[in-house]
Amino acid sequence: MVKYNHVLALNPYLGDSTTAMGFFPPTGLEYIAASIKDSVGKVTLFDLQYEEAYQDPKALSQFIRNGIDLLCVSIRWSSHFEKVCDFLAQLPPEVCTIVGGYKATEEVAYLFDRCPNIDMIVRGEGEDIIKQIVTGVPYKDIRGLSYRKNGGIVHNENHPLPDVTRIPFPDRSLRRHDYCLAQHGVRFGSLTFDTIMTARGCPFKCKFCTFSLNPLGQKRSYTERSIESVIEELKTITADVVLVSDDNFFTNPKRSEELCDLIIENKIKKIFIAQTRIDVARHRRVLDKAEKAGFKVFLIGIESPHDRILKQLQKGITQKKIREACAVLKQYDFFLHGYFIYGNIGETEEEMLYIPKFAKELKLDSISFQKLRIERFSPLKEVVEQTPGYYFQRIGGAVYSEQFGRKELKQIRNRIRSEFYDLLQIIQIIRKVRRLGFFTGRDATNALLKLPLYLYRLARRKKRRRERSGRAGHKPGVVHNLA
Repeated sequence: MVKYNHVLALNPYLGDSTTAMGFFPPTGLEYIAASIKDSVGKVTLFDLQYEEAYQDPKALSQFIRNGIDLLCVSIRWSSHFEKVCDFLAQLPPEVCTIVGGYKATEEVAYLFDRCPNIDMIVRGEGEDIIKQIVTGVPYKDIRGLSYRKNGGIVHNENHPLPDVTRIPFPDRSLRRHDYCLAQHGVRFGSLTFDTIMTARGCPFKCKFCTFSLNPLGQKRSYTERSIESVIEELKTITADVVLVSDDNFFTNPKRSEELCDLIIENKIKKIFIAQTRIDVARHRRVLDKAEKAGFKVFLIGIESPHDRILKQLQKGITQKKIREACAVLKQYDFFLHGYFIYGNIGETEEEMLYIPKFAKELKLDSISFQKLRIERFSPLKEVVEQTPGYYFQRIGGAVYSEQFGRKELKQIRNRIRSEFYDLLQIIQIIRKVRRLGFFTGRDATNALLKLPLYLYRLARRKKRRRERSGRAGHKPGVVHNLA
């Protein structure tokens, strides 16, 4: 006899959250659903980005009361965190509610106080923990679990990191929707999107990066899934575009080459997107195989054009190496996207504004850039605290200084964007994505025809937000201590 008859796995982020959320599935939540589906009567997966009928908490509450006996909610992002809390607090308190995810792990105490209907919070990677909960293991014996008891909160010791090789991959039959490039209810193009994880962890120790740490400060060593398991999962994916969500798909070049060989051998026809370091440029044979296997987009962590800052960030590369690597990568038909960080410690305005010029010199197709941020276990936290004139926000971790505050960095961000994304660059991007198969001529025409509808819906949503903000008035901000 199962303990829970019907579990609802809920992604609580609404359709206007962010662009990236709009066309990739909530993979972390899907791993949780896959871990429990054989131990409960039924699992239903709701992604509120697409479930318009249940974006009202009253409608969702009615659905929950009509047969759900366990609610599992994933809270991953700092973005829209308060809005998610507001929504979650309105759901039925009588139904057992478990919350997990990166942001939930960071904000355990706050969530229990903010949402009285939360019964348990899973801290860290939750696949093993949720499996123990639904199979009836006593709460006191489940490491990594925080739960209410006798009017108080019990925090069990941390759970060790789960074995990647034993975690079942997502069951895509649980999805109720395809994932596509869409914003504010308007779909652009016909391609569908999905993600796959072939390995977890990262062997590098870049000082700015906490991706290899979970919110508990646990360092995950680089761990690979079997190649056979990856190919088995790829055969279940029907989407056109697949993001390989590994921190660096080419960490083990020999394994990457073997995977590409098997993708070709099994005639798996996808457009693959992969995150990588510039080191991949040293492995021409791997690049040849990747191009043949359908890898068309490389997301490259460059971070800065300046050797001084690269050394400060412990990136392990130099400007010269970046230029040499990009010269090699441009010989292939890859779409190259570069990640940059601005607002680094001691960085001048002139150095920040060199980012778009440097990116054009490298002939990158697109770039993204973000302020330097500090998370609880970031190695840079101590450096910022010890540098006169620098400080970081307790919410979100953005780093500012007496010279470069929020206003100044916003102006610099806007200049970086406008100086890189000029008309010529945009035309080049459109031509390249069409050549690589992301858009057909018909897709481009349809997108242009839908543009007025998109702008209308965007304006309507902004008007509604202003009206809600006016009714609610100004609320004092909540300060969360990262220490």
